Amino acid sequence: MADPIELYFWPTPNGWKISIALEEMGLHYNLNLVNINRGEQYDPAFLAISPNNKMPAIVDPDGPDGKPVSVFESGAILTYLARKTGQFGGTTERERIAVEQWLMWQMGGLGPMAGQAHHFLKYAPSMDPPNDLPYAKDRYRSETCRLYKVLDKQLDSNHYVAGDFYSIADMAIWGWASLWEGQEQTLDDKPNLARWLDEISARPAVIRGRALAADLRVDLRKDKKAHEVLFKSSE
Repeated sequence: MADPIELYFWPTPNGWKISIALEEMGLHYNLNLVNINRGEQYDPAFLAISPNNKMPAIVDPDGPDGKPVSVFESGAILTYLARKTGQFGGTTERERIAVEQWLMWQMGGLGPMAGQAHHFLKYAPSMDPPNDLPYAKDRYRSETCRLYKVLDKQLDSNHYVAGDFYSIADMAIWGWASLWEGQEQTLDDKPNLARWLDEISARPAVIRGRALAADLRVDLRKDKKAHEVLFKSSE
């Protein structure tokens, strides 16, 4: 058996992308928890792997030419693993284009907008002092809604996000979309998205990847120390 991939992880939507991918691809891995609520993402050893101090990251001891390689940014990790295994990245050039464009849609659109929705709808109002900003709440709630309507339309004519095949694009989007309630969204007018969420959520590898360290997820609204770490001004 090949040496395991080292996964640097915390149970968040971005972390789930990689834990799910590793499970779906049947890759052996070691779990290294990076407690972002306590500032472990700023540890020099982790920064050597992920210089933008963001989780997740991986170290593959069997990288290109058989030499170790570290990869940060969840989208880059997903495309690396898809190339490495020949799985879930599309089998034709047209399929690969479809996968990559929806992966980029998640990275540049849904992830940032849903993340900001979480921040301004849930966390900012619980800060000390509270930052309850109606414009920001409406802005990110509305943009997240628009993106989900785009996704619902895509899923009206495609079983999965990139076509009739399950891919890393589905893995990337699912974690964020599964938290739609916390983003103050509705699925009542998005039947295709609701169908897709139910189907992806039932996949055994998704269940395993989502369950990884799930007991460590906390309500950040009640964790003032995490506020200081996660939402402090950058220098």
